[in-house]
Amino acid sequence: MEAVLQSMNLKEKVLLALKEVKDPEIPSVSILDLGMVEDVLETDGSVVIKALPTFIGCPALHIIERDIKKAASEVAGANEVKVDFVFSPSWTTDRITEEGKIRLKEFGIAPPPANHVMGEPWSIDCPYCGSSYVTMENIFGPAACRSILYCKSCKNPFEAMKPVADMN
Repeated sequence: MEAVLQSMNLKEKVLLALKEVKDPEIPSVSILDLGMVEDVLETDGSVVIKALPTFIGCPALHIIERDIKKAASEVAGANEVKVDFVFSPSWTTDRITEEGKIRLKEFGIAPPPANHVMGEPWSIDCPYCGSSYVTMENIFGPAACRSILYCKSCKNPFEAMKPVADMN
C-alpha cells in the first residue's frame, strides 16, 4: 500500500482521503459516493476542494466542511486546505455512485431512481425487501434530501432519497 501511495499525486491522495469522509446524516456513505466532490485543485501544496451541497441550506455543511479539511490536511504534502461550496454544476441524485446506492440501501434508505425527470412521478423499491408496493407517508423526511415511505409488503417504514434532477 505504501508503494501505491508514493506513486500517487497529491490530488489522488486527497481524493483517497475524502473517501473516508462520511455524510454526517448518513454515516454509511462517503461524500465521494454521494457525488458531492466536484473537483480537487492543487498548486504547490495548496489544496482547494470544490464541493457541491446536496441541498441549499443543508445543516450539515459546516460539519462536512470541517471533516473535508481534517481529512485533506492529514495528507502528506497538503500544506493548506480550503473548501469551496459551489453551486454549478448543480448536485443531482444522478451523481450518486453505484457504491453509494448500495451503502444507502444497507443503511435502510432507498436510493433515488436514476435519470429522474423533474415533475414526473417517481417509484421507489423498499430497501429491506425490494418490493415496489410502497406508499409515501410524508414528502418531508428527517432531512431536506429525504422522504418517509412505508412498505406494504414487509410493513417497514423507511426513508428514500428525494430525486433531484438538473433543471437545465
